[in-house]
Amino acid sequence: MPDVTKTATAVEDAVATPSVDASVPAAKQEKARSLWGDAWADLRRNPYFIISSALIALLLLIAAWPTLFTSASPTAGDLVHHFLGKPELSKVGSPEWLGYDGQGRSVYARLIHGTRASIIVGIAVTAIVTVVGGIMGMIAGYFGGWVDTILSRITDIFFGIPFLLGAMVVLQSFVERTVWVVVFALAFLGWTQITRVMRGAVITVKQADYVHAAKALGAGTVRILFKHILPNAMAPVIVVATIALGGYISAEATLSFLGLGLAAPTVSWGVDISAGVTQIRVAPHILLWPSIMLSLTVLAFIMLGEAVRNALDPKLR
Repeated sequence: MPDVTKTATAVEDAVATPSVDASVPAAKQEKARSLWGDAWADLRRNPYFIISSALIALLLLIAAWPTLFTSASPTAGDLVHHFLGKPELSKVGSPEWLGYDGQGRSVYARLIHGTRASIIVGIAVTAIVTVVGGIMGMIAGYFGGWVDTILSRITDIFFGIPFLLGAMVVLQSFVERTVWVVVFALAFLGWTQITRVMRGAVITVKQADYVHAAKALGAGTVRILFKHILPNAMAPVIVVATIALGGYISAEATLSFLGLGLAAPTVSWGVDISAGVTQIRVAPHILLWPSIMLSLTVLAFIMLGEAVRNALDPKLR
């Protein structure tokens, strides 16, 4: 007697996966691409994607191996010889290249080593809010009814809390504010936008014929959610998450600037910007370089998100 479960699964896969017409020439069959294939083809021709990807790759390399770019210590200072030392732009890559701060520490070394904290915060917060918000949005959009009502009201409550103000309140409850404490504070309030985007995408996708066909063939809820709905609802979530990543890096720097985020001895661009404000008249380079680095990083992720959005949205092609 044939296995009914295996037969239903095979029929379901056949419905979800378009068949290849043998009468169509092989060259034409190869040209047919999925949404992701078309998006990748567009991205490879987009100069904004190439520039932003190259810059992000460089930032990731700096964050992972800062000693490849400088051997100077970001915390060791020499007040006698390097107090507010001016930049020596001709000495590229040396500790004195971008000058010294008020404690005699190399600005260039702190710029390089401060990349790690900002990148970790941005990536970790984005990963957490994407998973948490994506799951909540997927459940709310798929089941609807009272489940959607409860999850939507919870999302509205958190969405009504000002992001930075709420993060300040959360951070005030911790005695020691490490990188992971800042990640928790930002992720605790940052999942709401992803939830709304995922919910809307799932509501649209679940009306598709292939989802109804999977249900008719007896596919389970988990299989439908993760095999049929999630892959087709992820495009807008990826766009929002990519753009938001730069915002989380900026939020960490803002909190550190206000003295509520990362603090010494942690090396962070926000900490250096805060320290540079007090010396802006006599040594503006202390404030200038970390501000430029922060702006370029945020801009790179925003450019990447915009390029991905244009590639995934057929209306913008």
